[in-house]
Amino acid sequence: MFRRKNKTAAEIPQASLADIAFLILIFYLATTTINIDKGISLTLPAKGETKEVAKQNVLPLLINAQGEVLLDNQVTAIPAIKEIVRAKLLANDKLIVSVKADRETEYRVYIAVLDQLKQAVVSRISIAEPD
Repeated sequence: MFRRKNKTAAEIPQASLADIAFLILIFYLATTTINIDKGISLTLPAKGETKEVAKQNVLPLLINAQGEVLLDNQVTAIPAIKEIVRAKLLANDKLIVSVKADRETEYRVYIAVLDQLKQAVVSRISIAEPD
């Protein structure tokens, strides 16, 4: 009678499956951007001798635990820091802003003050411990 033909089952070639998976993985890694926190850009001085600075060249800026900013012993709003410091820099180009923050100060206040100083184009910032 009739003979049946033996049909072979269809197979998926698996020899290159691992290669394709790795190529897709490498493509994904190469094209994906990873957001990395850049942090605060501060240039720290090299180790060496400390120098005495004339008192008229130092502008004290204190941030207390309540988030109040005292610029030259006067309570100052954070947005006003930029203009005040810029005016003082025009009067004294050797001015150093000495930032002292209380241990309980919130980071957002501290960073907002540093941002205002950067916008005022202060090149000499001293970060010190409060007395």
